[in-house]
Amino acid sequence: MFTKTDIEKYFIAEKSASFAITIIGAAAIILALVFFFYLKTNWHKGFAVPFIIVGLLHLTAGYTVYKSCDEKRKQNVYAYDMNPDQLKNNELPRMEMLRNNFKIFKALEVVLLLLGIGLFFYFRHNADNTFWVGFGIALAIEAAITLGFNFIGNKNATKYTNGLQRLMHTSVNKNQ
Repeated sequence: MFTKTDIEKYFIAEKSASFAITIIGAAAIILALVFFFYLKTNWHKGFAVPFIIVGLLHLTAGYTVYKSCDEKRKQNVYAYDMNPDQLKNNELPRMEMLRNNFKIFKALEVVLLLLGIGLFFYFRHNADNTFWVGFGIALAIEAAITLGFNFIGNKNATKYTNGLQRLMHTSVNKNQ
């Protein structure tokens, strides 16, 4: 049976993951700045580009989700008892949209991972293209990290969404 505790667990896990991705984003930005401004080789500059771009995305997305988790958790725990229609009309569609977004992001992340690996292998023996070797390695690393978080997030979101669906199905049957 899906309970308020399940709602709490989902949002605690979401908050923890978003905090981790925020920290990873900040670390990637710092590393990119060190590589770009202090080490300054073409390889380091190539490595810095994906780290700064994806790091900014991780930092922004992670912080945005982190900031909203507590409020969503409270709203949904309250709605569990006091306004189940809010779960049905707001939370369930939000989660279904999130799960669809995970599919789109996963496809993009796999493409970026393969692109990064491809750039590395294509340019690895060409001393004039060390920028692209660094770029490829960093792109593959960032795509793999993001893919890992996507996998965990999708797994948690699926479990939570299935629980919401069971709850809605149970409450409909009780009302009939």
